[in-house]
Amino acid sequence: MDEKWQKSFPVSWDQFHRDARALAWRLNSSGPFRAVVAITRGGLVPAAVVARELGIRVIETVCVASYDYDKQGGISVLKNVAQALIGDDQGSGLLVIDDLVDTGATVKVVREMMPKAHIATVYAKPQGRPLVDSFITEVSQDTWIYLPWDMGLSFSPPIAAKATA
Repeated sequence: MDEKWQKSFPVSWDQFHRDARALAWRLNSSGPFRAVVAITRGGLVPAAVVARELGIRVIETVCVASYDYDKQGGISVLKNVAQALIGDDQGSGLLVIDDLVDTGATVKVVREMMPKAHIATVYAKPQGRPLVDSFITEVSQDTWIYLPWDMGLSFSPPIAAKATA
């Protein structure tokens, strides 16, 4: 892993579900939203949870690639949102969901597509935080978030043991 990641933040399925539901609570008073747009792949799970909690049945995806499991790369839009959903109002009434905002590079691309959409993430890092409208938990820029779909069960040594190793 890249040396810039000094800290790790492992997130269990239970914790992620609680955090995604907390995001839904926060968003409940910001609507109504006519559709959810999940930024894939990380936004798929929180988008499903938020859509369920807010009673939103229309779910679309925008497919943006910027990560290769442990390092950021260039931004590539693999699939756009249907223009009919964005409409002439620049995405007003759309709720865009992602798992996290890091540097904000992905959010910038998505914001250009839908300038009036509400963009929300479960987790935010300082560089990307100003670019989203809502989030739940902020972590430091030098933290790598291990999301539950990227992990398996294994032993983890105590923090103190890592520092002396």
